[in-house]
Amino acid sequence: MRIPKPSTFSSIGGKSPMTVNQLETNARFVGFLLVRSADARTDKKGGAYLDLTLADKTGDINCKYWDWNQLMDVPKQGSVIKVQGLVQEYNGRKQLRIERMRAALPQDEVDMAQLVACAPEKPEVMRKDIEDTIDTFQSEALKKIVREMLRLTGDKLEWFPAAQRLHHAERSGLLHHTTSMLNLARHVVAAYPFLNAELLYAGVILHDLCKTTEMISDETGSVSDYSADGLLIGHLVRGVARIEEAAKNVGVSGEIVLLLEHMVLSHHSIPEYGSPKAPMFPEAEVLARIDDLDAKMNEMQGILSRVPEGAFSEKVWSLDRRIYHPKYQEIDGAE
Repeated sequence: MRIPKPSTFSSIGGKSPMTVNQLETNARFVGFLLVRSADARTDKKGGAYLDLTLADKTGDINCKYWDWNQLMDVPKQGSVIKVQGLVQEYNGRKQLRIERMRAALPQDEVDMAQLVACAPEKPEVMRKDIEDTIDTFQSEALKKIVREMLRLTGDKLEWFPAAQRLHHAERSGLLHHTTSMLNLARHVVAAYPFLNAELLYAGVILHDLCKTTEMISDETGSVSDYSADGLLIGHLVRGVARIEEAAKNVGVSGEIVLLLEHMVLSHHSIPEYGSPKAPMFPEAEVLARIDDLDAKMNEMQGILSRVPEGAFSEKVWSLDRRIYHPKYQEIDGAE
């Protein structure tokens, strides 16, 4: 990015103590933020401006740089910039009006851990949970298919998010979502011991692996867009095709392949959410239910971290409702 001469930025000091989720209307902000998206646009009068989504590990905020000089490059998605500006409100949502900005420099020594949302566990710990689960399988056919699917997925699994903006939209979010679901699945199996545990666990591990082909993400877990494969095919249909490929690679055929394919194809439950078939056997039903539960709980947890107790969030479009943060302290202290 072309930046103004250093002297013109000498007044922009160190990091702001505020995180994105702490920003209030009329607050001033100075600090480093990660670029989620940046687009050059034109206002009604023909003036050029930048429309950006900037973020740290606590959330993101829409930003407008009205005084953008067209001789400056548009910041790249995944880059870090230093901004100074004023928090305003537009259509009921907070927005940062940028006054100055520049690319981060090596001497800034930016702490990326403060900018990128990451899964609570290290990826190697979550991957070990998955591998340990596979080791318990008595079915050699399931072992072969699941391990081949992981091989075909490759190293992306270590850092890939589970979504662009919704649940588990974080570095290693796909592993986080998968291992959280495995934990849920173990409890469900304990409550309903007639279930085939190995089939359910295999479905959990496989169900979202093809999100790695559906979205375009850098190694920070920041998704820039959906891929052509994601828009034209999607991770459910691609997942079915990948299972077919994996099964052929390891010489497995028969009903076990069909069951895994159905579980992946039906885990969104209904056509409106992308599944052409509803779950048609118990393990498929459980997979769909715990997938939905884990996604909603992760999203609600994030919302509660940004909303004070006793207050409501803005309407959450993915949930089609506002979320209330209960006064848990009053409950804990009630006699």
